[in-house]
Amino acid sequence: MASKKETIIETLKEEILTLQLKPGTLLSETTLSERFSLSRTPIRDILKQLSLAGYIDIYPQRGSVVSYIDLDSVEQIIYMRSIVEKEILKDLCGKLSLQGEHRLIQILNRQAECADPTIDLQSFIKYDDQFHKTLYQLAGREMVWDLIQSSTVHYTRFRHLHMLRKEKLLSIIDEHKKIVEHIKGNEPDAIDSIIYNHLRSDVKSHYFQEHFSAYIKS
Repeated sequence: MASKKETIIETLKEEILTLQLKPGTLLSETTLSERFSLSRTPIRDILKQLSLAGYIDIYPQRGSVVSYIDLDSVEQIIYMRSIVEKEILKDLCGKLSLQGEHRLIQILNRQAECADPTIDLQSFIKYDDQFHKTLYQLAGREMVWDLIQSSTVHYTRFRHLHMLRKEKLLSIIDEHKKIVEHIKGNEPDAIDSIIYNHLRSDVKSHYFQEHFSAYIKS
């Protein structure tokens, strides 16, 4: 059973990752102590743990602030995922079982039902992660997925902001369908292009910096 401190840490992580607590938000020890009915000493320890994991930054004079999105960290994660997922998809080409295909299509159908960021963005992102995790599982690389997920605090928030546009969600679904088609049709030559469009094109666009400059680490 999780301790109260662990529960608070997970709550704050979720609020930061989903942008309920936006980058630059001041986290007051007093306010957190009152909110969670916990003394300031364990609250201070919680903030230290969040800082070590990259969720917040602690400044001697300012206090604890939700970390700004580090685009270099985002690019590193995207680079790693793109390299790994190219190989995973190529490994799966022509080898996708009927059961595996049905799992992926089922996830896509559920994701399509959530393709409106004003209605159910969190569910869309959950199914997005589930789709990619399933690809790793089908290729026998679930441990690699877990390793990548352990350091995505900046990337997760970057994704949330990009997915505020409905047209982005629709393009993600379309690319997921193409991924399944390329795997099923044994078309490894099409993998590099689809992965570039699916994972890497956003970080090279100016959209994020133009619309969310206040959230970016300077």
